[in-house]
Amino acid sequence: MTMFDFEAEARGLLPAHAAAYFAAAAGSGASLGEGIADWAAVRFRPRVLRDLSCVDLSTTVLGTRVETPILIAPMAQQLAAHPSGEIAMGRAVASVGSLLGVSTNAAVAFADIAATGARWWFQVYLTKDRSLTELMVRRAVGSGAGALILTVDMITPLPADVNPRNWPEGPGKARMTNLTAEELAAAGPGGTDMDPTLSFSDIDWLGQISGLPVLVKGVLRGDDAELCLAAGAAGIVVSTHGGRRLSPSISSARALPEVVRAVGDRGEVYVDSGLRNAEHVAAALAMGARGVFLGRPALWALSAKGEEGVAATLSGLATDLRQVMAQLGAPTIADLTPDLIAP
Repeated sequence: MTMFDFEAEARGLLPAHAAAYFAAAAGSGASLGEGIADWAAVRFRPRVLRDLSCVDLSTTVLGTRVETPILIAPMAQQLAAHPSGEIAMGRAVASVGSLLGVSTNAAVAFADIAATGARWWFQVYLTKDRSLTELMVRRAVGSGAGALILTVDMITPLPADVNPRNWPEGPGKARMTNLTAEELAAAGPGGTDMDPTLSFSDIDWLGQISGLPVLVKGVLRGDDAELCLAAGAAGIVVSTHGGRRLSPSISSARALPEVVRAVGDRGEVYVDSGLRNAEHVAAALAMGARGVFLGRPALWALSAKGEEGVAATLSGLATDLRQVMAQLGAPTIADLTPDLIAP
């Protein structure tokens, strides 16, 4: 089965509210559609007569070796996709030597995610009650998180019938499982909401309380990337939140080269949003991304086939990426360079 087969099967299996949430996009959906189309529009300039006897996908991400540059993006509501949620996702990630992003709104305990054997990074939303953020960060560190991903784009509010806060009671309903009921109650009304006063100084604060490198996710401008690095960020994740941020937003494919130029060798750049096949992945890496985060395709695969579906998606993309790299004359990830991209 392909990732598109998984999506079709998942849509037939999921409750309507969950399928609508997973598929949702901002406004007219232009950002989602253009995000995919802009990756598809990239054209390559392949090299020839290179030694392709061994095509190696391994690389490092913030100093951690992974067997593939295709990582799993942090995503909420995974228990609505599959009864094992992040556990199944983590096991699949571990089986292929990838890395897992874990959402602030994960419905599974950090310790249980760590027990899957997956390397993982914790995605952070700064809450109005900062003590809640600090509690979760310290617990993530204690359970082995290797980095923090600070999400700074404010997504477009979802329609009431799609927003997980309004879902029927059940295992997939929005929650912060890694906080106790008492801690959540003490925060009071609105304490778990995203803090609109978020600023560059919060990057340093997160680094100080965690001792971990901090990536900033949701950056689409080179000047913002430079300010993030100056504030202490270890890198940037170029992202439109899967097309959920702003309907007429620039796509990740179009924003990535500017951000890569701004960051230079001072940090690492990652990208998500709209990547759907190995050609898209190769394009992102050639543009200068250290790795790519896969979102919706992994969630559809989890919904359709659980751990097996996610593992099949990741391993299938890896197989295809080896073939694309061979066709490009790039036997290693380091050989995927900007000169491979046609002007």
